Amino acid sequence: MNQDYIKPDEWSIIEEEFDPGRVKSSESLLSIGNGAMGQRANFEEQYSGPSFQGSYIGGVYYPDKTKVGWWKNGYPEYFAKVLNAPNWIGINVFVNDEALDLNTCEKVKNFRRELNMKEGFLARSFEATLPNGVEVEVKAVRFLSIVNDELGAIKFEVRPVNMDATVRFDPYLDGSITNTDANWEERFWETLEVKTKEDRAFIVSKTLKTEFHVGTYMQSEIFLNGKKETQSQEGITGEDRVSFSYSIDTKKAETAAIIKYAGYVTDMNHNRADLISASSSVLNKAVDKGFDQLKKEQKEAWAAIWEMADITISGDVKAQQGIRFNIFQLNQTYLGKDERLNIGPKGFTGEKYGGSTYWDTEAYCIPFYMATKDQKVARKLLSYRYNHLEKAQQNASKLGFSNGAALYPMVTMNGEESHNEWEITFEEIHRNGAMVFAIYNYVRFTGDFSYIPEKGLEVMIAIARFWHQRANFSKKKNKYVILGVTGPNEYENNVHNNWYTNYIAKWCIEYCLEMIDKVKDGYQEDYLRVMGLTSLNEGELSKWKEVAEEMYFPYSEEHGVYLQQDGFLDKEIIPVSDLDKKQRPINQKWSWDRILRSCYIKQADVLQGFYFFEDHFSKENLEKHFDFYEPLTVHESSLSPCVHSIQAALLGRMEQAYEFYVRTSRLDLDDYNKEVEEGCHITSMAGTWMSIVEGFGGMRVENNQLSFKPQIPEQWKAYSFKVNFRDRILKVQVSVEKTEFSLEGNDSLDILVNGKSLEVLPNTPVSV
Repeated sequence: MNQDYIKPDEWSIIEEEFDPGRVKSSESLLSIGNGAMGQRANFEEQYSGPSFQGSYIGGVYYPDKTKVGWWKNGYPEYFAKVLNAPNWIGINVFVNDEALDLNTCEKVKNFRRELNMKEGFLARSFEATLPNGVEVEVKAVRFLSIVNDELGAIKFEVRPVNMDATVRFDPYLDGSITNTDANWEERFWETLEVKTKEDRAFIVSKTLKTEFHVGTYMQSEIFLNGKKETQSQEGITGEDRVSFSYSIDTKKAETAAIIKYAGYVTDMNHNRADLISASSSVLNKAVDKGFDQLKKEQKEAWAAIWEMADITISGDVKAQQGIRFNIFQLNQTYLGKDERLNIGPKGFTGEKYGGSTYWDTEAYCIPFYMATKDQKVARKLLSYRYNHLEKAQQNASKLGFSNGAALYPMVTMNGEESHNEWEITFEEIHRNGAMVFAIYNYVRFTGDFSYIPEKGLEVMIAIARFWHQRANFSKKKNKYVILGVTGPNEYENNVHNNWYTNYIAKWCIEYCLEMIDKVKDGYQEDYLRVMGLTSLNEGELSKWKEVAEEMYFPYSEEHGVYLQQDGFLDKEIIPVSDLDKKQRPINQKWSWDRILRSCYIKQADVLQGFYFFEDHFSKENLEKHFDFYEPLTVHESSLSPCVHSIQAALLGRMEQAYEFYVRTSRLDLDDYNKEVEEGCHITSMAGTWMSIVEGFGGMRVENNQLSFKPQIPEQWKAYSFKVNFRDRILKVQVSVEKTEFSLEGNDSLDILVNGKSLEVLPNTPVSV
């Protein structure tokens, strides 16, 4: 049974009624972020019940020493972890000296929490009876500014209902923070300075080992019935903590309030010696503007994002809520302002996977950012990998590869491999292919070929060298084989000739050879530079070509399909539909040994290849492979439903496509995988966007043109989306009766609709 307490709403994630058992889930779902920092939806006031406190800063990480029982040569020394950063949201609240704590209140009623996605803020309200008998009404609003991404703001109001009361606010900063997922229960932070100046407080900390310096700061204002109170206070400082205390004598039905401005500055953007002055500068601007003006700016900034990125759905509120939740979280996680940053699978919503970068970015996220932002944003994501090329070559060298071969890490913060599960770190090498596919996909969509001679070709050559060396010739098969791998289906380890891995290896080599020729013909200066850097020669190129041409692919004549790997048909083939529902999810019910011996597929594997290289195969071929592999797929990866939704739509199976869409869009909201309290599945959310745009909208790039084959689920009346294609913004509106295209700007755009040419003129809608 999936959770269903989130109220259906087109623009908000709403929780009603306070239930201690779902506090952690809600902390994930209602997380907020601004691309540079983010935090779980923890309560500002103290809470003594089970909670997962988390606040994170983009790019600030710690190399947590690897902890394994049996060390194997080649293991990474550490697992990179995004750090739970000093806590700045804290405001302890006392009413007649009784702590406000929802876990100890006699009664809590009218509890409501809302993540307003349209305007980018988190709001909470409730009525509570404290153990001392005082009844209070509480309202809190919090946001992280996307206008100034070093700033957050909180407004917290308390109104005594049944008697006069003294309300005390104790805002604080706390630097004594730990990660829930620390390998050795170590402290990751060292506090360097705790300081107060008038009504401001500062903590300067540094991370151990990586030595990121962070300034955490706050300033508060106190109000009674909306009128500012002046209270001069001495800060109370400790070794890792600083607080103030403000008491307000509040008559029954009056409202006491605190506004707290706080956030982080880091030495990624400021001199280490200037962190306190940089914090003061942020506070000066914040206080001058005030909470209401900052919130108005937040609303306007989000309106600009939604103007381009929104997908509208009419006739299905849950589907509408799902897609907006996904788009909102993607924009909270990454806005493309800083090419040092990337997109972790949990974003800023939790600590699982270390907050690091996976191949998810290249395979799933780049299409979303290409189409909903300026193409420079996607180029930054590609540049992130180019900037890590030397580290990828070092990663390969540690494993015995030579001559500048590169193996991009499974998990990284700085380009070094920091994942330490053997079967994934060393065997899930298909990730290398996603790096090249992302470059191809970017050029195909944006038309910006310049990235290849400038940066991309160096990456492709290093990866082609890896594939050349990783394959070996099998005399028995008279073909090149790739042994000992884990494909996208992580429920299969150490297999031989995973079809997807072999196919993307072959394609990477062939695409690289094609691009070398193209750069040689049109970008002679870059060609000579790259050839000089790589010492590439014709003899090596001919060896690559041989590997690509003679690559082995396991195939079943009986079933007429490519096999996921050698020996796949040795398994007992039982469809998922025959599994006892009590056995699901198998990753929580079965031993790993049993999973590995089963035929069950975690996520698209062969079908991932059919998704990437759709134009290499006929529709009939896709159908045959879909019908063979989807019934064996348990979809226990967040990356699985979106690919299957797109392919089901392509096959005209709209009911199935819709079911997969709902699953991917509400994966976290409905907690399909029973793990949302650990954080949301951010990178797969881009796949949700693809499910609508590529799945239902049928958008592709064919012969340098946008192509659409629109369909609509029977549950919907209409839907619409926008794409930025080569600096032209096209809006697509699909209803049961027709599809309408409209174009912003001054230039016309020729597109294909169901295979037929259509010219769309600026500001002149055209219907099909």
